[in-house]
Amino acid sequence: MNKENLASLAVLAIVCLLVCAPRIYNAARKAEGLGMPNHPTIAQASNAPMGPIGLFESHADIGSVLHPGSVEYDATKKSYAVTGSGENMWFKEDAFHFVWKKVSGERVSLAANISFIGRGGNPHRKAVLMIRQSLGADSAYVDVALHGNGLTSLQYRDDKGTATQEIESNISAPKRVRLETKGQFAYLLLSAGGEALHLAGASIRVPFVAPFYVGIGVCSHDKNAIEKAVFSDVELEAQPTGAAGSLALYSTLETVAIASTDRRVAYVTVGRIEAPNWTPDGRQLIFNSDGRLYRVAVTGGEPEIIDTGFATRCNNDHGISPDGSWLAISDSSQEKGASVIYVLPLAGGMPRRVTQQSPSYWHGCSPDGKTLCFCGERNGAFDVYTIPVAGGEEIQLTRGAGHNDGPEYSPDGKYIYFNSDRSGSMQIWRMRSDGSEQVQVTADEFNNWFPHISPDGKQMVFLTYEKGVTGHPPDKNVMLRLMSMSDRNVSVLAKLLGGQGTINVPSWSPDSRQLAFVSYQYF
Repeated sequence: MNKENLASLAVLAIVCLLVCAPRIYNAARKAEGLGMPNHPTIAQASNAPMGPIGLFESHADIGSVLHPGSVEYDATKKSYAVTGSGENMWFKEDAFHFVWKKVSGERVSLAANISFIGRGGNPHRKAVLMIRQSLGADSAYVDVALHGNGLTSLQYRDDKGTATQEIESNISAPKRVRLETKGQFAYLLLSAGGEALHLAGASIRVPFVAPFYVGIGVCSHDKNAIEKAVFSDVELEAQPTGAAGSLALYSTLETVAIASTDRRVAYVTVGRIEAPNWTPDGRQLIFNSDGRLYRVAVTGGEPEIIDTGFATRCNNDHGISPDGSWLAISDSSQEKGASVIYVLPLAGGMPRRVTQQSPSYWHGCSPDGKTLCFCGERNGAFDVYTIPVAGGEEIQLTRGAGHNDGPEYSPDGKYIYFNSDRSGSMQIWRMRSDGSEQVQVTADEFNNWFPHISPDGKQMVFLTYEKGVTGHPPDKNVMLRLMSMSDRNVSVLAKLLGGQGTINVPSWSPDSRQLAFVSYQYF
């Protein structure tokens, strides 16, 4: 074949390719269900040129994915069908498909109805509403994640490269969800069955730096699989500052798993609740609100009031006896408003007075159930005391050494842990149960309050305020921190808006695997 014939064949091949390629391309897109040009459905594969997609600017695979994702925007229905792969969105890196818009604003709101296409798949597949600091796989982020099995949670990585954590909602497969930020806090709102969106209790502090990315995404939770979810009735709003006007206080009763640091909402309500105790059977939590005590199932539900007789001004210093038969309360209905310690049956009943002097604030009970330890103010000084449950003379264990508070027995009864500011800042201390050998346990730049030793004696949790905070006020950015009793290594269990009322009293589960606490939200 001569050179002239070869040239002719080459030209013919090029012409054929130009004519046929669009038909092959469109046929392939139709087979994939991605839509056709000039149709109300606008589709873009992740490797295609990027352009506006409804409310969003662009989309991309985040992290390492085996199968490229895509998005279909139906301009008629204003819905987004997102296809994504990816091993997971967890630990220190994510892998999923993300449809996003770059925004700034102190208040950002993203809401949608979400449904998966197709049954089966991994029960942990996720469809998310997300705010993300960057498009890096290890970026700080917060999202509302609807899982394939209905689990709905607020998940977050509060700094680049740290491990993902979550707060599980106690409502499964809601009809509509919203992710909203106000300042440095992000919130989960949901509608279980079509009612107005309401705060679900889950909130976390993730201080994003503008600009950041807001959008929707899908992860298959299986690197070999592809999943698809439809986001409909999507609403996106970004404002430079938070909404004006007064905000309502919400309280959320939560539990946190010690091993994973994952949190779960048990109960959320408008107003202030405080100081949960875990019942010895592991089934209920007791808390105080507006002077009364309530019990609620750990799994959630409506609280029931506990009959405390004349004691209708109970504060947040209360707890349960080791055998689970009686309840210690601190109440200011008598003594001209000063707090007095009483005991009554756990099921409810008439209180019996224990302390004769006031104010006295209960904090712990000896393992044999015979002795109470408490904080008392006497002659203007706050110190640690003990007194027999049956009544009698109180014994002063600390004196002349600053403010001493929050005493609690170790599970073996040999020691009492407490907090004291005698060294300058508020720190955790320990002494023998008779008051001897008082030694400092923590020594850092923070202010540490309310030590609680796990029932197995292996760990201690305490409340940490930032340096410069005096006393134990409410509504502060605080941490729950965990100390290993074997090597005294300290780790962060949770960050939240809290303080007074969060963990004033013993809050461990009987098996030492979980902790109950209260967080607060202004919304």
